[in-house]
This record gives sequence, structure tokens and C-alpha cells, in this order.
Amino acid sequence: MPQLFNDPSFKAKRRFLRKDQTDVEGLLWSRLRSKQIDGLKFYRQFSVGKYILDFYCVKIKLAIELDGGQHSDPLNSQYDKNRTDYLEGKDIKVLRFWNNEVIENLDGVLKSIYFEINKE
Repeated sequence: MPQLFNDPSFKAKRRFLRKDQTDVEGLLWSRLRSKQIDGLKFYRQFSVGKYILDFYCVKIKLAIELDGGQHSDPLNSQYDKNRTDYLEGKDIKVLRFWNNEVIENLDGVLKSIYFEINKE
């Protein structure tokens, strides 16, 4: 039976994705890493079930996904919806941002993340 979190069978894929991150992932990671947001530890390329998340905070069960233009395609949109439904079924909150949002409005993206973390 596969592990729910960081299944060893995905280890090589997670490692590859960390080494081959996009510029946009690198930009956001530079602001999430080292507990810069409310002292919370985020992980890159963290797997939950069969899905590998861009960023994940275990403590507050928050996933952050970055989407490029390919995610507007109907097939990819359905995949993203299924993925979000699965994660929310595991009590994981999913925040999605378009790549251009991160590039053009990083402060706004960070404010959205802060808001989600502190909304209770």
C-alpha cells in the first residue's frame, strides 16, 4: 500500500522537479523557504497520494500550486479540479496562482498566502 505523504516511489521524480524548477517556482520559493512566512516550514515538490505539489506546509495543511498557460486547457483544468478535490478531501487547502501573477504581483501573492494562513 503506497504512503500518503512523500511515497518513496516518487522520490526520484520529486528530486528531479526540485532541480528542474521553473523560474517562477524559484521566485516564489525564495520567499517561502527558511520559514520566512510566519515561521512556517514549506516544502518544495511534496507528494500527497499520487500528486506532487509545488509547495506544501505540513503544519497548516496548505498546498500552493503555480499554473502556467497549459492549465487553461480544458483537459488540464479537469485534472486540476480532480487534484484539488482529492487534496481537499484530505483536509488540505489549495491555493492556486497563475505564473504571471507571481511575476507581476509577487507582493499580492504573498499577501494572499498570509491572509490564508491568518484567516482564523
